[in-house]
Amino acid sequence: VILLSSLVLQVVVLIIGTASHGSARWIYIGPIGFQPSEYAKTAIIIYTSARTAVESKNLCRPGCLIKVMILPVITIALIGVENLSTAIICFAILFVILFVGSPRVRHFVLIGIFGVVGSVLFIMFAGYRANRVKIWLDPENYADGYQTVQSLYAVGSGGLFGVGFGRSVQKMGFIPESHNDMIFSVVCEELGIVGAAFILIIFLILLRRMAVTAMNARDRFGSMLTVGVMAHVAVQLLINVSVVTNTIPPTGVPMPFVSYGGSSIIFILMEMGIVMSVSLSLIHIS
Repeated sequence: VILLSSLVLQVVVLIIGTASHGSARWIYIGPIGFQPSEYAKTAIIIYTSARTAVESKNLCRPGCLIKVMILPVITIALIGVENLSTAIICFAILFVILFVGSPRVRHFVLIGIFGVVGSVLFIMFAGYRANRVKIWLDPENYADGYQTVQSLYAVGSGGLFGVGFGRSVQKMGFIPESHNDMIFSVVCEELGIVGAAFILIIFLILLRRMAVTAMNARDRFGSMLTVGVMAHVAVQLLINVSVVTNTIPPTGVPMPFVSYGGSSIIFILMEMGIVMSVSLSLIHIS
């Protein structure tokens, strides 16, 4: 029910969605905005974890694997029509849960190839996505590379210890989305390499704690749920930091727990609540 409702919402947003940054990603109910693609991440985690827990011994069979993947893949394809970066995150979540939960590995080579080919096709059939690759390779020679260049200025000017908390110059109108997708560049400018590294270390500690929870969960469903949330946080963090440092082509992905956000922060906190519930059950058992 959770995944089907997410699938329906992806169709609805393509029909009546409100455009933001050139893509129809939002559904508004009165003054309240809602981004169905963020709900889809949580829905895919819950659905895939449940199916993986039930079909754990049968996932080595290609037919069973395809049956588990079919609804999430359809949902991801609909997301990819307007939001490729979120679709990539959702596919990564699906891949990691199935990879961890499956007794065999060889099927996942084909799944990985399928994901890469699908991403390339989405880029090829949308001109603005292909342009992002060109911007990534040479941001200074493209008008749309302004955000990337300003982000790199902020990262570079931070030095070792930064210019001081709250004293960023680049966030004063130079970096678009400085409070959201590009907030890590402001962190680098204000706190320097040391401060940025400290934040990344906190994330690594969080991911490690989730890994420990997943390995010691009292049932397979709880373990897979924790793996899914861990994959969500890790992949989204990796993409955000990579975009800020121009390691990958520019795309809009918020930094978990740090970026300003509505739907994104609500659903990721809901996922953390699920992980805390799994972790709490370990305390009760011990």
